[in-house]
Amino acid sequence: MKFTIASMAAFFSAAALTSITALRPMAAFSRPAVRVGGRASYTIIPTAGRAAPTVFMSTETAPNDNVVLESSPASETKKKIRTRRILSGVQPTGSLHLGNYLGAIRQWVEFQNNSMEPYEEDGIEYRTENFFCVVDLHAITMPQDPKELQESTLASAALYLAAGIDPEKSKVFVQSHVPAHTELAWLLSCITPMNWLERMIQFKDKAKKQGTDAVGVGLFTYPILMAADILLYQADRVPVGEDQRQHLELARDIVRRFNGEYCKGGQFKKRCKASGIPSRPTFTEPEAMIVKQGARIMSLTDGTSKMSKSDPNDASRINVLDPPDVIRAKIKKCKTDAEKGIEWDNPSRPEASNLLSIYSAVQPGRSREAIIEEVSDLSWGEFKPLLADAVVSHLEPIQKKYASVREDEKYLEGVLRDGADAADDIASKTLEAARVAMGFVPRPK
Repeated sequence: MKFTIASMAAFFSAAALTSITALRPMAAFSRPAVRVGGRASYTIIPTAGRAAPTVFMSTETAPNDNVVLESSPASETKKKIRTRRILSGVQPTGSLHLGNYLGAIRQWVEFQNNSMEPYEEDGIEYRTENFFCVVDLHAITMPQDPKELQESTLASAALYLAAGIDPEKSKVFVQSHVPAHTELAWLLSCITPMNWLERMIQFKDKAKKQGTDAVGVGLFTYPILMAADILLYQADRVPVGEDQRQHLELARDIVRRFNGEYCKGGQFKKRCKASGIPSRPTFTEPEAMIVKQGARIMSLTDGTSKMSKSDPNDASRINVLDPPDVIRAKIKKCKTDAEKGIEWDNPSRPEASNLLSIYSAVQPGRSREAIIEEVSDLSWGEFKPLLADAVVSHLEPIQKKYASVREDEKYLEGVLRDGADAADDIASKTLEAARVAMGFVPRPK
C-alpha cells in the first residue's frame, strides 16, 4: 500500500503488497473456486496477455491468506500472483485547495493512468489495486459542523472523480463507511501504552497552544487510528512526510507488541486452526520510505508557509472550486516583493519562487527553462494576469466535471458504495485475524 502523507490530518496514503498463489490453467476454461482454510476466497483466472499491476513504491509482503486453487489437470503449473494495493486520502475539512490537488490528487491520477498495467517479473504476476478515501474519521479530531462535514465529505469524493480518478480503475470510498478502521483502532488502543502517545509531538504542540481542556481525546489517540488505517491493508512500505515519521514508528511499535503478545504459541495456532486462518503474525511491520515530493504550493500571503485549509484567511489559498473572478482577485492581491524581474530558487524571494512554481505546475508540459525565458523580465503587474489565466484554464475542466458529478447523486452514491464494499472486503479479513489472535469469540456464521 502506498502511503503519502502531509500531516495525517491533511493527507493520508499507503501502499501494500500482498500475494496470492493461484493456478494458471493451460486450457482456456475455468472451474469453480474452492474454499480454502474456511474463508471465502477469490478465483484468480489469469488471461492471455495480462500481467499484473505495478506497485508504486511498495515491496513484497507475506502471502495473502485469500488463496484459491482451481480444479485443474496435472499439466497445470503453479503461478504466483501478487497484488499491490494503493490507499490514499485527504481530510474533508474545508475546501480542497490548489496545494492538495497539485501535491497529492494529481499524482494519484498520474499513477492510476500510467502505472496500472499488469506485468510479470521472475515468474511472478503483479497486479495493482487503487483505493482513494475521504478520511472523515480523522477530521473529527477537531470540532466539525455536522452539515459542513457531510457536504465536505461528498465534495471531496466528487473532486477526486472530477480530477480524474476513474471508478473503473480505482475505488473511492469514505473512511467511516468501512467499520474495520474504527474497530481495529479500538483493539490497538487497548494494547498501546499511554507514554507512547505522550511522546507524539503534534499532540503536545496543539495541546500547548490550545490547552488540554480545549482538545479532545481523539487528537491524543488519532495516531492509533492512523496505524489501523495502515495495518488493515498490510502495508510493508509507507511513504511519509517528515512530520509523520514519528507516527509510523508508533505503528511499527504497535505491530511488534501485538504480534509478540498474541501471535505465538500453541494456543494461537489452535485458535487460528479453529477459525480457518493461517497462523502467521497478524500484521506486517511497515517501513518508512522516501518518495518523490509533489508540487509544494505555498500560501499566497506568505511564501514561507504552506498553503493550508486551516488558514483563517481565505485569500491565502486558491480553492479548486473558486470561480474565475475569485481566483483572479486573489492572485492580483497576493504578496510579492519590490525586486525587479522574476526568478526561481532565490531564498530571499520565497513569493517569487512560489508563484513561478504554481505557474509551472498548472502547465505540466512546459519546462522551467521555457517558463523563465517567458517571464523573467516581466513586472509583477504583467506576470499576475498570465498566472491567473493559467490557473483558471487548468481548473476549468475540473470544475465542470465536478458540477456534473454533484448533479448525479445516484452516480456518486454508487461509486462510494462500490468503493466501500471493496475496501471492507480487504479490511474485514485483517480485522478478523486480529480478533482471533486476541481471543474474541468468532461471530456465528
